[in-house]
Amino acid sequence: MTSLMTHPYLDHPGPIPFAHRGGAADGLENTAAQFRRAVEAGYRYIETDVHATRDGRLVAFHDSTLDRMTDGAGRIADLSWSEVTRARVAGKEPVPLFEELLETFPQVRWNVDLKAEPALHPLLDLIARTGAWDRVCVGSFSEARVERAQRLAGPRLATSYGTRGVLNLRLRSWGVPAALRRSAVAAQVPESQSGIQVVDHRFVHAAHARGLQVHVWTINDADRMHRLLDLGVDGIMTDHIDTLREVMEDRGVWV
Repeated sequence: MTSLMTHPYLDHPGPIPFAHRGGAADGLENTAAQFRRAVEAGYRYIETDVHATRDGRLVAFHDSTLDRMTDGAGRIADLSWSEVTRARVAGKEPVPLFEELLETFPQVRWNVDLKAEPALHPLLDLIARTGAWDRVCVGSFSEARVERAQRLAGPRLATSYGTRGVLNLRLRSWGVPAALRRSAVAAQVPESQSGIQVVDHRFVHAAHARGLQVHVWTINDADRMHRLLDLGVDGIMTDHIDTLREVMEDRGVWV
C-alpha cells in the first residue's frame, strides 16, 4: 500500500472528526456561534462553505441565496457585504466573513467547499495573505474549479476530489481504468449516491493505494459512523457533533 499523503493539513492522529457547517443540526449552521460550540466540544476540523459578495468579500454560507437560512433575501453574488451583514441566521446570528473565522479560531483547520467561481480568487488570496496553507483544504463538486485552484496555488494547497474525481476513483476500485488528478490529498464522498454504494472496502483500499484519505459526509447516525470507521475511513463529517464525539470516544479514537 502506498503511504497516505502527508500534507500538513492532514496531520492528525487517527480518524478526523469534522463538524459539518459547525454542526448544522443545531439550526445555526455556518455561524460564529455554532463554530464556537464545535470548538468548545473539542473539534479542530470544521467544514464550511464560501461565497463571494458583489464587492468580493468572502462569506461562510452554504446557499447561493440568503432566503432559506436567514431573515434576508437575495443572491449573495448580487449583494454587497454591507447588505449581507443585515441578515441574521435563524433570526439572530450574523453571516460571518471567512477571514474573521480564520482569525477568531486560530486552532481550527477548515474544510472549505468552494461553492461558486467568483469565490475562487478571493479564497486563494485570503489563504496566501494569512499564510493559512496548512489550515485549509479546498473542495468542490466541480472538479474543474478545484483543478483551477490547485493550478493557481500549487502543491501547498490541500484539495479533495470533485465529482468527476470521485467517480473515477470508484471506477478504479472496480478495476476500470480511469484518470485521476495526482495533486488531491483526499476523496471526500457521500456514503452512497443515487442508490450506488460509494464507500466500501474496495473504495477505501483504492484510495489508500493512491495515498488518499477518505472523508465521508454527512453521517449523523451512530451505527453508520461505527460501520465506516470499521471500514478504515480517515474522517467523518457530521451535523450531530455530540454523537460523533461519543462514537469516537467509545472507540478510543477521539483526540
